[in-house]
Amino acid sequence: MVTARDFVQARLYENEDEVVQDALRYLLRERPDLRIGLAVYRYQAEELSLTRAAALAGVSWAQMKQLLLERGIQPHLGPETVEEAEEEAAVLHRHFGDRP
Repeated sequence: MVTARDFVQARLYENEDEVVQDALRYLLRERPDLRIGLAVYRYQAEELSLTRAAALAGVSWAQMKQLLLERGIQPHLGPETVEEAEEEAAVLHRHFGDRP
C-alpha cells in the first residue's frame, strides 16, 4: 500500500498535507459525482451559498438548484420573512454605507 509519507520521502512533495490536497483535487476533478455530493452536503450544512455550491459541483446555478430539488432539498433563495429582509438590508447598508 502506498502512503502519503512515501511521496514525501521520495521528495515528490514537501509534506503529507500537500499529497493529500493534490489527491483530493484530482479525485474531485475525476469524479463529478463526488463533487456534486460534496457541494450538496456543504450547501445543507449552510456553509455555502447556492452559487458557491454550484461552482464546487461544476454546474450552473440553475442545475444546482435542480439537483437540490431532486434530492428533496429546498434551496434557500432569499429571506423568508420581512424581518429577515430588513436584517439583510441593514447588513448591506452597514457594509456599503452611502456609496453610490
